[in-house]
Amino acid sequence: MPNRLRLMLGAYGPALFVALFAVGFTLTVLVLAWLEQHGLSQRWIGYSFLFLTLLVFSLVGLFTRTSDVAEYFVAGRRVPAMYSGMSAGTDWLSAASFIGLAGALYQTGYQGLAFVIGWTGGYVLLALLMAPYLRKFGQYTLPDFLAARYGGQSIRLLGALAVILASLIYVVAQVYGVGLITSRFITLQFEIGVYLGLAGVLVCSFLGGMRALMHAQAAQYVILLIAYITPITILSFDRTGIPAPPVLYANAMHQLVALEHQVFNRPEEIAVRALYAERAAHLDRQIQQLPGSLSTERARLNEKIEWMKSTDASVRDIVQVERERRALPTTPQQAHAQWRIDLKDARRRSEPPVTDLQAFALPEEGHSRANFLALIFCLTIGTASLPHLLIRYYSIASVSQARRSVFWSLFFVALVYLLAPAYAVFVKLEVLQHTIGVPVESLPAWVNAWTKIGLVSIDDINHDRILQWAELTINPDVIVLATPEIAGLPYVISGMVAAGGLAAALSTAEGLLLSITAALSHDIYFKMLRPDASSSWRLIVSKSVMVAVAIMAAAIAVQRPASIVDMVAWAFSLAGAALFPALVLGVFWPRANRAGALAGMISGLAVTLYYIARVKFDSIPLLAWYGIGMDPWFGIDAAAAGVFGVPIGFAVNFLVSLLTRPPGPESQQFIERLRYPRILYNRHIETPGALSRSPDA
Repeated sequence: MPNRLRLMLGAYGPALFVALFAVGFTLTVLVLAWLEQHGLSQRWIGYSFLFLTLLVFSLVGLFTRTSDVAEYFVAGRRVPAMYSGMSAGTDWLSAASFIGLAGALYQTGYQGLAFVIGWTGGYVLLALLMAPYLRKFGQYTLPDFLAARYGGQSIRLLGALAVILASLIYVVAQVYGVGLITSRFITLQFEIGVYLGLAGVLVCSFLGGMRALMHAQAAQYVILLIAYITPITILSFDRTGIPAPPVLYANAMHQLVALEHQVFNRPEEIAVRALYAERAAHLDRQIQQLPGSLSTERARLNEKIEWMKSTDASVRDIVQVERERRALPTTPQQAHAQWRIDLKDARRRSEPPVTDLQAFALPEEGHSRANFLALIFCLTIGTASLPHLLIRYYSIASVSQARRSVFWSLFFVALVYLLAPAYAVFVKLEVLQHTIGVPVESLPAWVNAWTKIGLVSIDDINHDRILQWAELTINPDVIVLATPEIAGLPYVISGMVAAGGLAAALSTAEGLLLSITAALSHDIYFKMLRPDASSSWRLIVSKSVMVAVAIMAAAIAVQRPASIVDMVAWAFSLAGAALFPALVLGVFWPRANRAGALAGMISGLAVTLYYIARVKFDSIPLLAWYGIGMDPWFGIDAAAAGVFGVPIGFAVNFLVSLLTRPPGPESQQFIERLRYPRILYNRHIETPGALSRSPDA
């Protein structure tokens, strides 16, 4: 009986764990809702959800702690497909998906579908080109595969650096999302919220590694799914009378498009856009006339303040001009950087908005279409190259289970992605109906709340104290988090959505930290510097590195370098350009060699970094670089920089491999065993990489 009970728990334990957690979380929400009706403050509701989210990570880490290397890095290679799929789905539903996807659809309408198509389409490549072969290979990390396939430590080092760069940018985006949530819903300072959230992640990762990650992410999926479904379902019921937002938001879409045509073509909207066009022209002239224009602008503001004081102008107007003077850049280099940013913003506001059903902006339709397709390409390739997704296929029980795991991952992701367009439509409809055309003094409370933390801004350029569409800027990261407030729902729903966002951000951050830690401690320290290190010492180094990387990521995140979606898109482009050509050619082209792989990785990574830096940033003060900005090539944004890096990586890899010595027989045997395991199993061929000897592995 004990053995039978143990087998039953092994088979049904994960499902039982998820079911019990779902019931417990639902009961917690109901209890907090009851307490809110009886006077529990909003702050304590926020603290309760934060405590619950961090408690889950901490307890899972405590009960799954391990000192075994295989358990820590690959969960003992015995995770079933469905459970792994749920965990991978949570890993995938990062802050970018949970918080940013609906915001991207809100901001760009039809063009935002590039994120949905690219992110989900990448799973097809993942299932066909990556997951089964990585599982056959075994081992722990992507650099392990590169070193076994191409040979030498140089390819391992470059692969590890690429993994670290892409994962670090991605984890910064997650940490930024944590700070955003805690600063709004728990009224903590942004910086404190960032470090507090990471503390919960570290407890789980520090103790249990991949073993803890699998269980924690399955639990967190329950939180984020309930949190994502609830507010939009209530809002859909309020709008349509039927609680089925993915199916019945079509009527709301047609209503939204009609309202967009009406609002965007109002005379006052056209006049405001004309004022922004004038501002853009003025900024362009100022940039061209630097450094003299900076002195002229400072003198103009000084004269204006003196004139306002002499004419008894209102204190509010004088304070506003004094604020402008204080915000004036101090050096010509800073002025160039700041005015370039302001110029881009003014040009964006001066352009006629694109309605949600309009595929591309007509004046630059070719560029818009090119950017749309380029973004899909980068996100698809990036999905199949992300280290924190790929390494989890080392932990699955068998090759067949690896393919099934990809299916389950896509299934659990789809449950959330089907709701994102509904979020964008319903929220935009609410904004247009109840915010645009309203006096600034009478705006809804949610506008003022998010304005205080800098994620919503109002620029009354025509000074009529009436809000126009072009005068309102809403950070796309606000849309999902603010939906309960926009819909007028109880605060417990807002807290639940915040908990879902934390679950998405923290679970992905944990997987990314584990990828970075593995690259630093396993690939660089153990494989290159101290191959004789004991298992216990390797784990000590891994955990120490994890803490250091987490602190570094938090330090970068508090600088707020870009929006969540932008940072995640950069990570996808960098991962795709650096890793995808070497991985795919390594599996499917026997002629690929180490020289080609190194050259392809370096060239693809360099081109992608160059494009992101020059298109997205006009200056990098930390490096004392000013005036580096350039116009996009073919109208393609920095988010799709990989569209240039990936083809160059393939081309350089191909050409250099043909022009240099072919790989040796060990590499050929490695590929044969990787792609045809049954044949080589019968031959009992031993090859690098610790490939599994089981014909079904």
